[in-house]
Amino acid sequence: MTTPDETPEPTGQVSDAVSGNWVDRVAPPATRPYLRLSRADRPIGTWLLLLPCWWGLALGMLYDGQARMFDLWIFIACGLGAWLMRGAGCTWNDITDREFDGSVERTRSRPIPSGQVSVRQAAAWMIAQALVAFAILLSFNVNAIILGVVSLVPVAIYPFAKRFTWWPQVFLGLAFNWGALLAWTAHTGALQTPALFLYVAGISWTLFYDTIYAHQDKEDDALIGVKSTARLFGPQTPTWLRRFLVATVALMGLAIISAMVEQNANPLALLIALAGPCVMGWHMLWQMRMLDLDDNDRLLMLFRANRDTGLIPLLFFAVALFL
Repeated sequence: MTTPDETPEPTGQVSDAVSGNWVDRVAPPATRPYLRLSRADRPIGTWLLLLPCWWGLALGMLYDGQARMFDLWIFIACGLGAWLMRGAGCTWNDITDREFDGSVERTRSRPIPSGQVSVRQAAAWMIAQALVAFAILLSFNVNAIILGVVSLVPVAIYPFAKRFTWWPQVFLGLAFNWGALLAWTAHTGALQTPALFLYVAGISWTLFYDTIYAHQDKEDDALIGVKSTARLFGPQTPTWLRRFLVATVALMGLAIISAMVEQNANPLALLIALAGPCVMGWHMLWQMRMLDLDDNDRLLMLFRANRDTGLIPLLFFAVALFL
């Protein structure tokens, strides 16, 4: 209990972390600032990075009709790599945005602006995560390895995008959906048209969910001059979200058709796979019906709901694989 002249000792907990998360409860205190840099206390980002990887793997298996033991490793490696590269990318983002984060209510409690870690310590942590992820990448074929290395370009650019474009969410989409290309190539050995359709579908989905997310910060962003689609669209956001919804469903449908029709796939398997983006679209429509652009708690809840949005087509792909 504190006296009126005392203030509680800061816990280091980040303001938008999941309540009661494992980092704040059970992680050793010395590791907590680094795990918070990696967003281990906010797992939704790892899901949003991982799910396009699993889409790419599943669609690649539907494309060539092959399922090998190595695909199990691709599945697991994508999970490990998504956690590591999301952590490295978020650490890089926090290093580059440390001045902005200190000026925004939602982000000023992050480890660097709150003084939990230094920039040098954060950089060392970023490099360590990236090196472990690279070691995992080396287990894939040469084309997948090349794609993995090239993915560092959009990852490096993204934190700066909000400084020069109203569409930084496009750069986030380029980075977060790269796994669809990589996992497809890890399975098939080469990059083909269906994977490109799937990649662009993922980018459209990212524009949908991250525009919702960005509305939490629109007032602070306006004060410090940070650009976003939330600020660009303003009250027209629902109209744009509908466009992203339609684009996501249509492009994923094209990816499925181009992957399966060419291979004379089982018609029932094709229909089930196509049902995936349709049901995904209904889930996105539900989000729009729940949307309140001035309710930050609602915005965060809807953003986190996109884990389920992304799982929906994966489940349909999995059923189609067994037909």
